[in-house]
Amino acid sequence: MAHIALTIAGSDSGGGAGIQADLKAMSALGVYGASVVTAVTAQNTRAVTAVHGIPLDVVSAQIEAVLTDLDVGAIKIGMLASPDIIQTVADSIAGFKGPVVLDPVMIAKSGDALLAQDAVQTLRDALVPRATVLTPNLPEAACLLGCSEADTPDQMTEQGLTLCGFGAQAVLMKGGHGRGDICHDLLVDGSGHIAEYTAPRRDTRNTHGTGCTLSSSIAAGLAQGLALTDAVAQAHDYLQGAIALADGLGIGQGHGPVHHFHRVWPA
Repeated sequence: MAHIALTIAGSDSGGGAGIQADLKAMSALGVYGASVVTAVTAQNTRAVTAVHGIPLDVVSAQIEAVLTDLDVGAIKIGMLASPDIIQTVADSIAGFKGPVVLDPVMIAKSGDALLAQDAVQTLRDALVPRATVLTPNLPEAACLLGCSEADTPDQMTEQGLTLCGFGAQAVLMKGGHGRGDICHDLLVDGSGHIAEYTAPRRDTRNTHGTGCTLSSSIAAGLAQGLALTDAVAQAHDYLQGAIALADGLGIGQGHGPVHHFHRVWPA
């Protein structure tokens, strides 16, 4: 029987991020992906030119339709454009007992905002406590905490522990926005346990959808029954391969996508 993961996120018309990236990553890792669309974006590798939130009753109806029929093993939550959508999602998954991966999507790779400023507090209050793992990059973690971005692994650890204090069981502090030849991702849980995942920092502009891909890959691993540290390790390795071969795709004129199916067909 197939393992199933559900992504609750926005649609990317360019296909490199959002629900499109989530479903590609889940499929590449051998997991059946279901989806709930929270917003439709007019988006490509260069810019986000329009965002349209899905009506709240339609968002909740999608979640109900999936959870009352499919045996979902894990949920990944991505772009939630407004406080009302955040609260609707929180209410709609209240009865779900499985793991939840929360990717606090705030800014697109193009620099365009994807989360209203007044929604940050709602996200922190309504969904962070529901997260099995929260996956912020350094700017997102700083925004959630109302502080400066972490510059060192020690500061990343400190911010991760503080975010665990908001109710998340664990926080994966992603170091892609950091400096240095090595990228450090730190998984911190509420007991203070730390797991580190490192990779060489690659000189490429084709990183559109990396956050979506990583979080949905973690959800895929959790749906397969992996422990969190193992799910993160699998997702980390998969994403590094997708980034390494991204340049060969040649998609778009801006920040191109990673190669989600690098293990299936060559770029």
